[in-house]
This record gives sequence, structure tokens and C-alpha cells, in this order.
Amino acid sequence: MPVKTGHLAARTAGGGLLRRHRDFRQLWFGETAGKFGVSVTGVLLPLAAVSVLHAGTFAVSLLNVATWLPWLVIGLPAGVWVDRLRRRTVMLVCDAVSCALFLSVPVAAWCGVLGIGQLLLVALLVGSAAVFFQTAYTAYLPTLLSSPDQAEGNAKLHGSAAAAQIAGVGSGGLIAQAAGAVDGMLTNAATFLVSFLCIGRIRHREPPAAGSRSGRRPPLLGDLREGVRLVARDPYLRSLTLFGGASNLALGGCQALLVVFLARDIGLSSGAVGALVGLGGAGGVLGALLVRRGAARLGTARALLLFELGVPALAPLMALTRDGAGLAFFVVGYGAAALGVVAGNIIKAGFIQGYCPSGVLGRVTACSAFVNYGTLPLGALLAGGLGTLWGVRPTMWLLTAAMPLAALILWWSPIRARRDLPAREADPS
Repeated sequence: MPVKTGHLAARTAGGGLLRRHRDFRQLWFGETAGKFGVSVTGVLLPLAAVSVLHAGTFAVSLLNVATWLPWLVIGLPAGVWVDRLRRRTVMLVCDAVSCALFLSVPVAAWCGVLGIGQLLLVALLVGSAAVFFQTAYTAYLPTLLSSPDQAEGNAKLHGSAAAAQIAGVGSGGLIAQAAGAVDGMLTNAATFLVSFLCIGRIRHREPPAAGSRSGRRPPLLGDLREGVRLVARDPYLRSLTLFGGASNLALGGCQALLVVFLARDIGLSSGAVGALVGLGGAGGVLGALLVRRGAARLGTARALLLFELGVPALAPLMALTRDGAGLAFFVVGYGAAALGVVAGNIIKAGFIQGYCPSGVLGRVTACSAFVNYGTLPLGALLAGGLGTLWGVRPTMWLLTAAMPLAALILWWSPIRARRDLPAREADPS
């Protein structure tokens, strides 16, 4: 297939996608509600473990491990299954399952049987649903939007996800103070119900997968091998995947210790933790606003290096956090990390959706996510162990310094020699 280059902005249609595209609007509302719920969960689950069940540092880190472990266990086959099923249906099932799981937490507490084991199980199963939802959602978007609209669609989805994260983290602390960390899980259940209703209202019906139309499907193992081979042999996909894995190893560890660091080491209240993380997370919204202009001016490849290597160099400032004026170090460091992550993810998502044929997009996405997200639980496990042995602050120094260093993988890849990432015409099959 011919390979061509082009600016991210050049593939973008005019503004107003939310106004003129009803189905995208429903997907946007649903995805934003789900991301808000995930962000609330990131605060409420560890707070419930710390304040209600009095769990230790390592036990709290295991909640983060359980959330991301499914990417290591089912990440690869999930991509094959998503390519064989209708992706909208997969997303609906995942939303329904997540809603029911979060409802089970306050119910168990009301019955007096809630324990750390149930929180770990809920985190594990919700994480499993997220594997299928994320893979299906990434592969579904190119079937919903035309190529000129995909860059704008990705920017809006990632931007709203960053905004939802800020609102969710900030609200999580307030919800915990107002209703308690356990009863606050009702909010999580409600957000997934909203997501289910919005996605259910999408009128667009994707065509059946090629294997379904022909009645012939290759063996599961063969499809798995194809996805791995496509990523391993392509220098761009391979570099992005290895970088994502290394970066998320550090990021997963940092996220696992964040609440413990701010609540125990710095001494902040639940509401202050949520407000501070939300303030720093505003960098993600800024990244979504800047990325299209930056990619148009610098080129997508150069912008990717700036957002993933240059900006996150400020992340180690988080480890300098102190009470009072020293909280500004956290806001700047966390904000820089959030800006780089969101902007980089927008560029990478647009590249993969335009570069990979639709028929293998689920497999390629899952293979990359297997490495990218699979290192998150390993990072959380590593952080829990190092935080227990060394202390939380020294571990934060190590993890935040590793974030920009991971982007050296991109620097020593073919991406450094280009102005723009390549784009490939999608396979019509």
C-alpha cells in the first residue's frame, strides 16, 4: 500500500463535529461520562482502602495492579475478539458490567461484608471490562467518522477525557468527604449507566467483520500472531509500543503512590488531594487544546517528541512537593506530565487509526495496548515494593525521573528523522 505523509491539521475537517454529527455526539457524551467515572474510581477505591479498611501501602498499590493486570492476561485475545464482533455491542456489555460491579461495593458495605478482597475483585473485573471497551472504542471510531474528521474527533475525545479526569479526581475527594468513599461508588455506577444509554442511542450500525460475512474465521492463535507480527515488524508501531510500555511502567507506579504520597506524606485531606490532583490534571486539557496547532506547525513527528520528551522533563518536580507553597511543585510537575500524556496520545491515536487497515485495527490496538497497559500493574507492584522498602518520596523521585527518560526510545527511532508521521490509506476490506 502506498505510504504518504501529511499534517495532522490537513486531515481535519472544519469545526463543529459535535454539532453536526449526532452519533459522534452520543459517543462523546458516553465516553466522557465513563472517563469521569474511572477518574472518580481512582480516588475512591484507594481512599476506601486507606480510610475505611485501613489498608497498608502495598495493599493500596495492589488495587492499581488489579485494575491494569487484565491487559497482561487478556489484552492480546481481546483484540482478536473485538475484530470478530460488533464493537458497539462490546462497549454496551462492558458498561453494563462495570455499572453492576460498582453497585456491589456499597451493597456489601451495607450488609457489613465489605473487605479488601472485594475491592481487589471489583478492580480486576472492571479492569477486564475496560480492556474490551478501550479496544472496541478505538477500533469503532474510524467506522463512525470519515478520515478528515478523525483528527478532530480524537482531539475532542481526549480533551474531554482529560477534563473529565480533572472533574472526576476533584469530585472524588469531595464525594468521599460528603458521602464517604464507599457510598460514593454509587456515582461510579451512575456514570457507566449514562455511558450505556448514550452508546445505545448511536444509530450507526457497523458492517459485520470480514470473517462473519464469509462464514470463515481463522484460528484465534493465527489472528494473535498476525497482530503481534504487524506491530513487531513495523518500525513506527514497534517504537511507539516500546515507548508506551516503558513510560507507563513509571506512570503506573506514580499513580499507585499518588494518594498515599499526598494523604500520608504531605498530610492533605481527601478533598485537598482531589483538588490538587485536579488542578495539576488541567495540563491534560491544555494538551488537548495545543496538540493540533502544535502538530500543524511542527509536524506530527516533531510535536510527538516535544510532548513526550520535552514537556515531561518537569515531572520530577512532583517529588519536591511540600505543604503550603511547596504544593506548587506538584501542580507544575503533574500538569506537565498530564499535558504530555494527553497530547501524545492524541497524536498516536490519529496515527494508528490512519496507518492501520480497519480489518486489523483491533488486533494492532490490542497488541500495542498489551504492552502499553500491561506495564501499568508491573509499575504499581514495583512502586508498592519500593515505597515500602525505601519510602514513598524517594520512590516518587525515581518514577518521575523515568517518565521523560522513556521517551529516548522515540528519539532513537525513525520518528526523529521525520517532520510528520506516515499515513497509509486504509484497506477497503
